[in-house]
Amino acid sequence: MQDAEILQLWKSYEHKIEQSLSLNHKLVQDMSRLKVKSLLGSMRPIKVFTLAIGTIWVALMWTIVLNAFYVASPFFLIFAISQIAITQLALGIYVYQLILIQQTDISEPVLETQKHLAQLKSSTLWVTRILFLQLPFWTCFFWNASMFQNGITPMMIVNIPITFLFTGVAIWLFVNIRFQNRNKTWFRWIFNGSEWTPILKSMDILEQVEEFSDQN
Repeated sequence: MQDAEILQLWKSYEHKIEQSLSLNHKLVQDMSRLKVKSLLGSMRPIKVFTLAIGTIWVALMWTIVLNAFYVASPFFLIFAISQIAITQLALGIYVYQLILIQQTDISEPVLETQKHLAQLKSSTLWVTRILFLQLPFWTCFFWNASMFQNGITPMMIVNIPITFLFTGVAIWLFVNIRFQNRNKTWFRWIFNGSEWTPILKSMDILEQVEEFSDQN
């Protein structure tokens, strides 16, 4: 066999190998994107359910507040309206997340998908931090003026320390719920389910795809 024929044969094999590697690379990317789409889709039902329940709860609370507006204690009105406001803000974030999930296109560049995942991650942290701010309100919405006019009562002795405790916990969680703490036990206990795990898995998959692309 002539040298020229051997060289041509070698180039032909080399071209086939490159085609095979390119095809494998594309298959890996496509499979990874489909898995990311499936993971993000798995988050939609719980968010829709939470949004529906939250909307019903807000409507019910507004009905109670409006009907009791002129007879209820000012403490009840202040704390109930504060709870409603926090819940409405959280519901707005859930709507934003559903829009993000809907807008995520697996055919778009990896960087764009990573941007959507970063927004989902950040908004998930924020909605959790915001919802925990409700904790102290659950301990004091039944307060009334007579509790303070009659001096120290057994209810105040028990309830006020609990309110301060819940306030401290709410503030601590608001400050410390950050992605940097994701490996801590308390963080994993809070963020362990269909609203958080798919985000982390999707981020890992896209990082692997990016690394594979860089190597090839």
